[in-house]
Amino acid sequence: MPSFFQSSEQFTKQALGLYAFQFETNPIFRSFCDLTSRHPAECNNIETIPYLPISCFKTHRVQSETNDYAHVFESSGTGGQTSSHFVNDIKLYEQSFTTCFTHFYGDPSQYAVIGLLPGYLERPNSSLVYMVQKLIELSKNQYSGFYLDQFDSLHQLLVQRAKQNKKTLLIGVSFALMDFAEQFSCSLPQTVVIETGGMKGRRKELIREELHLFLKHKLGVQTVHSEYGMTELLSQAYAKKNGLFRSPEWMKVLVRNPNDPYDVKEAGTGCLNIIDLANKNSCAFIATDDLGTVYPDGSFKVLGRYDSADVRGCNLMVS
Repeated sequence: MPSFFQSSEQFTKQALGLYAFQFETNPIFRSFCDLTSRHPAECNNIETIPYLPISCFKTHRVQSETNDYAHVFESSGTGGQTSSHFVNDIKLYEQSFTTCFTHFYGDPSQYAVIGLLPGYLERPNSSLVYMVQKLIELSKNQYSGFYLDQFDSLHQLLVQRAKQNKKTLLIGVSFALMDFAEQFSCSLPQTVVIETGGMKGRRKELIREELHLFLKHKLGVQTVHSEYGMTELLSQAYAKKNGLFRSPEWMKVLVRNPNDPYDVKEAGTGCLNIIDLANKNSCAFIATDDLGTVYPDGSFKVLGRYDSADVRGCNLMVS
């Protein structure tokens, strides 16, 4: 289990130790390391660790130490194969996202937690739904819950809580937040609005700045927050303002050269690599398809998707 609060030196030490562990116990990751000719004995920093292409979660069962699992999370599957993340210890995922949420937003019991996740609620294996459901439970508020096709009731609830200066957290996918905001323009200065991305083909894709400007205008909030997470991770990053994400101390984002996957740096612009120490029993070292900028203090922005996204290192390995 990762140490959730630690120094940079401790993070590096733990990451290298986890790399050695997963090299020995994760057959898919070991094959990829052999393919790249990079082994723990030659790696003494996090830039030289091999980062597994995220597409491997679509084509392989990425697990460390055992084939047993307590839960499997699956991606939405819009346009092709879905990713599967086999989780040995669901309590570790719960500890990760609750500790992270509390670090950035305080105890969930401060809020009525409202989820707007159509398209995800129909998928029982959505990691996002699992997280929001647990936050709803931890809020212990009678008004917390998922509001699907209940925009009238939701509007009344949000306006009432705003008038009473009660804290509310509204978390949802982009298209659902836009659908609600279009129908019910209001003023919700006490509401924390968190978008998790995802138009899912329901609406025209907008850049994050356009989306936030629209939601701020329609919902009467000064800022719109963002959550950055994915099926293949057990941790999330949050942006409270201007799309600038900060990750918890057991998650680190690096940047790689799109033309050279071995050219990895702790700051710069390029494709995003992620170390998630909570991914103890899958793979903690992931090369994503996202483009972004990572700043020297570890914060980062997501700029979009890499057009030639799949570097498909896993396709070179025998299934």
